[in-house]
Amino acid sequence: MIVKQDRTYFWRKVHSLSGLIPIGVFLIIHLSVNFTAILGEEAYNEAAAFMGSLPFNTILAIFVIYIPILFHGIYGIFISREAKNNISSYRYERNWYFYLQRLSGIIALLFIIWHVATTRVPATFGAEVNFDMIANLVKNPIYLVFFIVGTLMTIFHFANGVRTMLITWGITVSEKSQRLGKFIAVTLFILLSAIGIVAIFAFV
Repeated sequence: MIVKQDRTYFWRKVHSLSGLIPIGVFLIIHLSVNFTAILGEEAYNEAAAFMGSLPFNTILAIFVIYIPILFHGIYGIFISREAKNNISSYRYERNWYFYLQRLSGIIALLFIIWHVATTRVPATFGAEVNFDMIANLVKNPIYLVFFIVGTLMTIFHFANGVRTMLITWGITVSEKSQRLGKFIAVTLFILLSAIGIVAIFAFV
């Protein structure tokens, strides 16, 4: 029983860390590349082409992006199934954060799958991931709304995940330090959301 608890504790710590490194780092880079769209079509195409021309791009994508995301998403679903969401009985702030973290994780995972299916999958068959590809996608109002919601939910999941990771790893133990962790999470959410939404509408 103790061994099982230790194993669960270990994998939960790995799960929380993977949300920051490498997934969170990739999210920030991806949002930054998208943000270049505000400078025009050429600027975005150059940034996207640079990312696509990195050495060992396929290997990096598999081991630094896809596998970590799959692990984080699948194990996150496992955690969600075990979770007891009691916001109807206990409407405390932490319970809402707990519930929203699980909900945003599921939405984020669905959004990422959809995003990969509409960009990276066509790219493997010769399509170029460029300004026109994204602009054509967001012409569809349903996709545009899903793009906005998915982006916000992904950013919330990351930002709030940073807060919970700091707790999980024993970095923010006291109430004061946890308030600082919350401030960091809120700041991250606001800044990255602004970057993400502005970037999306640069393609519209």
